[in-house]
Amino acid sequence: MRFEVPQFIEVEDKIFGPLTWRQFLYLSGGLGMAVVIFFTTNIFAFVFFGLPLALLAGALAFYPINNRPFSYFLEAIFNYITKQHLYLWRKKSDVVHKSFSPIKPVEEDISVRAQMTTKKNISSLARRLELQALQKPE
Repeated sequence: MRFEVPQFIEVEDKIFGPLTWRQFLYLSGGLGMAVVIFFTTNIFAFVFFGLPLALLAGALAFYPINNRPFSYFLEAIFNYITKQHLYLWRKKSDVVHKSFSPIKPVEEDISVRAQMTTKKNISSLARRLELQALQKPE
């Protein structure tokens, strides 16, 4: 049995002339509130409240950002402002404390230095022998 697959899933249906249901609700709500503000208050209140409300309604209805509705953009701004920011890539600087007491030079014993150099020499010789043994083809 064959099934019909819709071709344009992302496209909303036009309900009110060239407007979709969502566009119609945004425009009717925003412009309706702007008209109410215009007739009930003075011109300065309309300029400060009514016009931005009408512009917001127009942006919500018709202005997509990165092919997504403007409401997603406003939601992302709100989440960015309200949530805590955690920067994992910033390394905290080490705190260096300065001491003002004079540092006394440590007198090294010659026998201790000789033991350390012989241990280093023995370990480097052992390492060389291991590398030569690994490189020899048998």
